[in-house]
Amino acid sequence: MRQFIPKLFDCMKGYTKEQFVKDIVAGVIVAIIALPLSIALALASGVGPEQGIYTAIFAGFVISLLGGSGVQIAGPTAAFATIVAGIVAKNGMEGLVIATIMAGILLIIMGLLKFGNLIRFIPYTITAGFTIGIAVTIVIGQIKDFLGLTFTSAPVETMDKLKACAESIGTFNWQALLVGMVSLAILILWPKVTEKIPPSLIAVIAAIIMVKLIGMDVKTIGDLYTISSELPKVNIPAADFNMVRSLFPDALTIAVLAGIESLLSCVVADGMVGSRHKPNAELVAQGAGNIVSALFGGIPATGAIARTAANIKNGGRTPIAGMVHSVTLLLILLVLMPYAAWIPMPAIAAILFMVAYNMSGWREFLLLVKTSPKSDVIVLVTTFVLTVVFDLVVAIEAGLVMAAILFLIRMSAVTEVKSWKYIGENISENDDPESIRFKAVPKKTLVYEIIGPMFFAAADKFMDISLEQDIKVIIIRMRGVPAMDVTALRSLKMISATCKKRGITLLLSHVQEQPKAMMKKAGFASEVGEENFCSNIDEALSRAESLLN
Repeated sequence: MRQFIPKLFDCMKGYTKEQFVKDIVAGVIVAIIALPLSIALALASGVGPEQGIYTAIFAGFVISLLGGSGVQIAGPTAAFATIVAGIVAKNGMEGLVIATIMAGILLIIMGLLKFGNLIRFIPYTITAGFTIGIAVTIVIGQIKDFLGLTFTSAPVETMDKLKACAESIGTFNWQALLVGMVSLAILILWPKVTEKIPPSLIAVIAAIIMVKLIGMDVKTIGDLYTISSELPKVNIPAADFNMVRSLFPDALTIAVLAGIESLLSCVVADGMVGSRHKPNAELVAQGAGNIVSALFGGIPATGAIARTAANIKNGGRTPIAGMVHSVTLLLILLVLMPYAAWIPMPAIAAILFMVAYNMSGWREFLLLVKTSPKSDVIVLVTTFVLTVVFDLVVAIEAGLVMAAILFLIRMSAVTEVKSWKYIGENISENDDPESIRFKAVPKKTLVYEIIGPMFFAAADKFMDISLEQDIKVIIIRMRGVPAMDVTALRSLKMISATCKKRGITLLLSHVQEQPKAMMKKAGFASEVGEENFCSNIDEALSRAESLLN
């Protein structure tokens, strides 16, 4: 049960006033960083600007309180932007609330079932593919506001947005582009001046000055959205079975993404502070945070790597910093939120451009394309293309299926069934009875060796075992078989049946634990005869000799 105890309780042991001050400072700074990001990501997700703040406040607080990391900062992230926008467009805010609550429940179940360590089984090619795919979709989605274009419709799909941009190029607003370019330049250059003040804050202030004081004709958040500074009320959605069923794939995608991104963020944070997170506690916290976020009008949340890194760099070492970050954002919501209406849309687009660039990992993507095996490149590129052209759900499903199929092909190629061969030049015959160098094989005896896992994708290879007419004993050496499945066992049963018909004795040498247990459970061990299971090759050869005499 210790693995489910929140990291907060561990961090409170030996907690000092000095660290408390550092956590407060870090929390306030991260809140300032999170404010424009939360608004921008909310707009990219197709919801109101305050929804992003709600998410950072409620989900951020709960995840810090219950989480398995001492330094994790949670809130809205770019990974969810496209899928959230799709859900909102199809099912409205009510559908998003239901999907997020379902995702939260799935995350809690995943944590309780100790799936925290299983996230690593998601191939890196898939995560890298959809990450850069999400980055591209975010960029495409912000071209409209960056160029000040006017659409005649409100397209949802990424390719439709790209088409609409091309068709609406005649509505280009050079003033919007100027505001966007200035904001983007500040975002790129300001960190070289100082890292103490977030570049996004400076970019937003500069953009507001250009629009409000100079009077440039550029749309602001207030022109497009009604901003509320009031605390949201708890909203319990009315869900029916059909809606739950239709939203389940989206909920599963949100849960998987939240799990992957939060645990990746924890791993990065562990490396920065030399700590160790609790993956299952983190999944439970992520689930609880997303449920609370949805009930209070927020959107899906997960661990934010950039904000977590900023927290660490500014001295945050306990969940107190994350909780202070949420409380600070709450105060900003109540006092300063109306002023968010002044923020120009091109500045939001510029911030999201930088978010997309920083999350894309394009250098790693190109390196993988250049250096990885063709099968991995296929999965990587396919996941990327499907994310952009269709959506994240299709991309992840197709990527996982392709990765599984290619893995099976690769593993089946590894499994070999060979007649007697000499191996192990570094093995001493004197101390290893499994050494087969210079072993004398009795007449009318064949020795075969199986190397690799025995499973359905390689089962046909077992038919390579030749049952010649004048053979009386066949030895199958299984030292190199770590595991087997039902299909492989069926192939062995077929070989055993053929041997019995022809009066051939089947001997099995060095059967490992999992295959042996499976054979016993299926009754195959008694069918072959326990006496025909030999612990090593010497014993098998001696057994063959005695059978022939």
